[in-house]
Amino acid sequence: MRPSGGPLGTLFGFLTKATSEEKERIENELPFALMIFTLMAASGISAYDSWKKMRKLTFLPTFKKEADEVVRQVEVLGKDPLTVMHHRADATNSKLYRNFLGGFVSSVRSGGNIVDYMRSELKTVFELRNISMTRSIERIATLVEAYAVMLIVTLCAYILFVVFSSTNVLQLLANTSVPNSPIMAYLIAFLAMPIISLVFILAAHNMQRSSFPDLKDVYKKAIILIVAIGLPLCLIFFVPSLSFVGKTVGMAEIVTIGLVAISAPLAFQYYRIAKVNYNAEDAVPNFIREVAETQKIGLSPEKSIIQATKRKDYGQFSKFLELVRSQIEWGIPLRKTFENIRQKIRSWFVVVNFAMMIETIEIGGDPTQALEILSEYSEKEREVQINKRALLRPYVILAFIWSILIAVTTTIVALTTYLMSTIVSSSLSPVTAMAMQDQMKVFSIGIILQCWISGFFIGKISEGNLAAGFKHSAMLALTAYVSLVLSQIFLAGAFGISIST
Repeated sequence: MRPSGGPLGTLFGFLTKATSEEKERIENELPFALMIFTLMAASGISAYDSWKKMRKLTFLPTFKKEADEVVRQVEVLGKDPLTVMHHRADATNSKLYRNFLGGFVSSVRSGGNIVDYMRSELKTVFELRNISMTRSIERIATLVEAYAVMLIVTLCAYILFVVFSSTNVLQLLANTSVPNSPIMAYLIAFLAMPIISLVFILAAHNMQRSSFPDLKDVYKKAIILIVAIGLPLCLIFFVPSLSFVGKTVGMAEIVTIGLVAISAPLAFQYYRIAKVNYNAEDAVPNFIREVAETQKIGLSPEKSIIQATKRKDYGQFSKFLELVRSQIEWGIPLRKTFENIRQKIRSWFVVVNFAMMIETIEIGGDPTQALEILSEYSEKEREVQINKRALLRPYVILAFIWSILIAVTTTIVALTTYLMSTIVSSSLSPVTAMAMQDQMKVFSIGIILQCWISGFFIGKISEGNLAAGFKHSAMLALTAYVSLVLSQIFLAGAFGISIST
C-alpha cells in the first residue's frame, strides 16, 4: 500500500518519480542506441565490443552510463557479457529495453542471425515510437484544452471584478464584509494567473522535449533583459513618484513596449539558431543517403563524404559541409571533424546521426550495409519529427484566438455593464466610475502579461523549448494590446463614453 504521508510517503514519491524519469530517459535514447548496436553488428562488431564503444558516446548519456555498468561487471567482477545483459534486463523498468536485452541474449544463445534480429527490433521500436508520438500529441492536446479552460476561468474572474467596479454592486460591497480592495485585482492579474501558467508550462516541459538541448546563451541573455527592463517597469508601476510616466504614456503601452523589448531580440536570436538547425535536420538524412550510395560504387569513406558534400541542395547546411570537406582534404581525422561540427550545430538529431555515421565508418570492414540502415532510419525519424511539428502547429493559431477573445470580451462586458448602470441609476457616484477605470487599467495590463506568458507555453508545446516562446510571446502581447485598444475605441465611441488603457 502506498504511504499517504509523512517521511515514507515523501520517500516513496521521490523514488517513484526518479524511476519514471529513468524509464523515460532510457526509452528516449533506445531507438538511437539500438541503431548503433545494429550498425556495429552489421559491421561485424561483437555485442560486448559494442558496449565498450558505447562508453564513448556522450550524446547518449543514459546508455553511456549503462555501458559503463556492463563493462564494469564484465571486467571487474569477471561475469559473462550475456549474463550481465540478462541481469540488466531484469533490473530495468523499461519494458522496451527489457525486451531488447532478453531477445538479444536469446538470439545469441540460439545461434540466430544477430543483424536480422537487430533490424527487426529496430523496426519495432520505431513503429512504437510513432505510436508514442501520436499519444504524446493527444496528451499535449488535452493539456492545451485544460489551459484554455483556465483562461476561460480567468476571463470570468476579470468580468466579475469589472462588473463589481462598474456598477453599484461595489458600493453595496463597501457596506459588507466582502473584500473589494483593488489588491484583489492585483493578486489575480499579477500573481495567481502567472503562477497557474507556470504550472502548465512545467507540465508541458515533462511532455515535450527540445531537439536543441543547448540554449543556455539565449536563456542567459533573457535573464539580463528581464532584469534590465522588468525592474524599471516595476518602479514605474509601484513607486508613486514615478506614476506620472504611466499617466503620460499609458501603463498598458509601457508594459507592452517593455515585454516586446524583452522578447524581440531573443526571438530574432532563436530564429537564426532554429533556421540553421532545422535546415540541417532536413539535410542530414539526404547527406547520409548520398554517402551510402557513393560507398556502393567502391569509394573510400572519406571520398564518399567529400563527394556527398558537393551537392548544392543542402541550403544553409552546405556551409558546414564545406567545412567538413576542407578539413578532410587537409587530413584532419573524421572524429576531430565531427567534434568541430558538433560545436556549431545544436540539433541533437543532427549530432546523433553524424556521430553514428562516423562510428560506422571508423569501425572498418564493409560499412555499406550499416550506412544503408542508418540512412533508412534517419529518414524515418525525420519524418516523425516533421509530422509531429505539423500536428502541433494549429495550437499556435489557437493562442492568438484566445488572446483576442480575452481582451475583447472583457472590454465589451465592462463598457456594456457601465453603460447600463448609468442608464438605470443616474446617481452613479464618481468613485464607482473611477473604480471601473482603475480596474480596467489593471486588467488590461494583466491580460497583456498573461498573453505574453502564454507565448512560452505555446513555444514549449510546439517546439519543445522556452526559447521558441519568445517570438510567440511578443506577437501575443502585441495582439492583446491591439485588441484592447481597438475594442475600447470602437465601443467607447459607440456608447459615447471615455475610457483609457
